[in-house]
Amino acid sequence: MLLHDLPRLNLPAFDVRWKEAGKNTLIWDSIRKKYLVLTPEEWVRQHFIHLLHTHLHYPKAWFKIESGLSYNRTSKRSDILILNRDGSARLLVECKAAEIPLSADVLQQVSIYNHSLQADYVAITNGMKHFVWKFFPDQNTYQPLRDFPVYQR
Repeated sequence: MLLHDLPRLNLPAFDVRWKEAGKNTLIWDSIRKKYLVLTPEEWVRQHFIHLLHTHLHYPKAWFKIESGLSYNRTSKRSDILILNRDGSARLLVECKAAEIPLSADVLQQVSIYNHSLQADYVAITNGMKHFVWKFFPDQNTYQPLRDFPVYQR
C-alpha cells in the first residue's frame, strides 16, 4: 500500500509520519509509539486518533488502540477506546476502510463490543462519514448525536 494510493479523508489533515520498509509502507502510531503497516483501515484509524487528540483534546494516556475484549467467549479487538479518569470506557470507535459502507452491520459490531465495555459513547467511521451515539445502559439504548463529545477536564 502506497501513501498516494489512499483516499483523502473527511477528517482533519495532519503531518503523517511514514517510511518504507521493504514492500510495506509504515505509518507512525503516536499512541502506541511505533510504526505499523499502512492499510486502508489503519489510514482511517490514524486520522481519527489525530481528530480525537488534537481537535477534541483527549489525552493520549487515555487511549487504548486495538485492545482486547471478550464477547460470548470469543476474543475481539476494539479499534479505538478512550477511557474516563476512573478507567471506565468513555468512547468506543470502530474504524473501517474508506470504501467500506457504514451499514447496520457495522453499528451492530460496535454495539456488540460495547456490550462488555459499556462505553458512554460509541462511534463508527470510515474516514468519509462518522456517526456517534450516547449509550444509556439502564435502558440498553443508543441516542444519535450530531457532534462528537469533547474532552472535559
